[in-house]
Parts: sequence; C-alpha cells; structure tokens
Amino acid sequence: MSEPPSATRPEPSLARQALNAPNLLSILRLAGVPVFLWLLLGPEEDGWALAVLAFGGFTDWLDGKLARWLDQTSRLGQLLDPAADRLYIIATLVAFLLRDIVPWWVVAPLVLRELVVGVCILVLRRHNYAPPEVTYIGKGATFVLMYAFPFLLLTQGGSDLAAVARPIAYAFTTWGGVLYLWSGALYVLQTVRAISPGRGATTVV
Repeated sequence: MSEPPSATRPEPSLARQALNAPNLLSILRLAGVPVFLWLLLGPEEDGWALAVLAFGGFTDWLDGKLARWLDQTSRLGQLLDPAADRLYIIATLVAFLLRDIVPWWVVAPLVLRELVVGVCILVLRRHNYAPPEVTYIGKGATFVLMYAFPFLLLTQGGSDLAAVARPIAYAFTTWGGVLYLWSGALYVLQTVRAISPGRGATTVV
C-alpha cells in the first residue's frame, strides 16, 4: 500500500465518472441489493432473487473487464466496486440467516471481518492513507462466495436439484469463507505495516 499519489492531471467529475459503462454496472449492482432483499424476505420469490443474485455476480465480473478493455478505470469505480461487493455479501448473509439457509456461526465471522476491515479503513484515513488496496485473494474470495450464494439458495426444499446443489454449495461456501477471512487478515496486516513508525506502507497480495 502506498500513499495516494498526487494527480498529474485532473480526473473527470464524479458525475462523468458515474456515466462510464463499468461504473453504471456497479451502480446497477448496488441498486439490486434492496430488490434482492425484498424478493427473498418479502414474497420469498426465490427464483427471482436467484436471478438478481446471478446478475450481481455477472456484473461484478463484467465491470472489471470493461474498465480494462475500455481504459475507463476511475477513482469512483475503485470505490464503487468493492462497496457493491461487500454490500451484496453482507445483505445476502443476513437474509440467508433470517431465512435459516445458513447458521449464525457461518455468518458471524464473515460479518465480523467486514467490521474489522471498516475499522482499518478509518485508521488509515486518520493517518492520511488511502483505503486498503483490493488483494487478489480478496477478489477471489468474493468471486467464490458469489458462486456459493446461488447454490445455497437452490438447496432449499427436498427436490433432486436441492440434493445436487447441496454439496456444491457447502464446498463453495467453505472455500470462499476461508479466503474471505484470510483476505481480511491481509488487510489488517497492510494497515499495521502502513501505520508502524519508520516503515513504509506495502501492498500485500
């Protein structure tokens, strides 16, 4: 991690950044969170909730690709993309807990990880550092969890599809959960290294 470099050229306004294709996808993904929660907790339309969740996972992959292909990487996108990922993960975990799809001991450490990362961001901001950089492990963890969630939703009921989805869902959830906690530990390590006296900030991948 390094201190934010001074800009050599002015960035486009936030409104203009919001209108590029990758950021529009991130905004759509954010807008899908309350829709997903309502479908899952209100009418319990699991099929439509699954479609919204799949859309969120697809756009999470697509916005990064578009940003690189179109050379539209922006500061707003660097904030929106991880914010949308974290909101989707927390919202899904809480909804699944309320629906008894996953137990509390699965949800608690992942939510605690988000709280710890939030504290790290505040500590870094207090020391005039940018937020922790997204690591490869963090992106991988998000990717795996976004695959786990639809399979967890498919496990509901006693159908043959639920029986097939169950071991896949549990495997992805375990793998993604371990990676997610590991990435949180790396963010804490980045923060400690950044604020330690006499040590330059480094990036942990």
